[in-house]
Amino acid sequence: MELSLGSLPFGLDFHPSDQLVAAALITGDLHLYRYNADSPPQKLLDLHAHEESCRAVRFVNGGQAMLTGSTDRSILATDVETGATIARLEDSHEDAIYSLINVTESTVASGDDQGCIKVWDTRQRTLCNSFDAHEEYVSDMTFAADAMKLLGTSGDGTLSVCNLRKNTVQTRSEFSEEELTSVVLMKNGRKVVCGSQSGTVLLYSWGYFKDCSDRFVGLSPNSVDALLKLDEDRVITGSENGLISLVGILPNRIIQPIAEHSEYPIESLVYHMIRC
Repeated sequence: MELSLGSLPFGLDFHPSDQLVAAALITGDLHLYRYNADSPPQKLLDLHAHEESCRAVRFVNGGQAMLTGSTDRSILATDVETGATIARLEDSHEDAIYSLINVTESTVASGDDQGCIKVWDTRQRTLCNSFDAHEEYVSDMTFAADAMKLLGTSGDGTLSVCNLRKNTVQTRSEFSEEELTSVVLMKNGRKVVCGSQSGTVLLYSWGYFKDCSDRFVGLSPNSVDALLKLDEDRVITGSENGLISLVGILPNRIIQPIAEHSEYPIESLVYHMIRC
């Protein structure tokens, strides 16, 4: 499947149970498509969700709604069926929103350009936690459910660990020499894998976050902007040069290239298992 969106997409997300994909565009627009293997994608919604760039989108509440985060500092909830606005939280952050992830079935986390991370209850529409985790933009986040800890990466070159139970920034890594751009948990939670602007992949051991335990330096000469966990041993990487690759972790190796988007950067990677 290939879609021409007309503008640069910053965020993508698949519906949790239906064959729908949402795209957040630099224009502030939100697109929703239905897809299947036997016919061209069908555009269901084309909304001007934000006055400024729409940087992230996530399906929430079992796929009933889509949340978008924008450089205008707002978070918008949109009904999937009708495209109607459910709620708009103006000035949700003091700075532009950069990243947005699902945490649990009813909570999401947003990160802004000044390093602040917030956790929101999507059903009660309330703020649960707020962390001054970084000094620059929050590039990506992931959630360790067993430990109730939210991990974030930043343009300041650090990895943060936020404790949701205690509402504190538990620890932050030492500053690395490059911006950290993406993060996933692997090896059954024992390893934290981070992409970087230099193309190096940094590996941290769980519980030892101050400095990385390993580096994968042969992956890409360009920034690794997106990571998508496939299983506990393999991750899909998206690079600034448009290359998407399947990569093994410990042992660190490039298994095979998957696709290439000309010379345009990979802004986001998402995965959806279609059940027959």
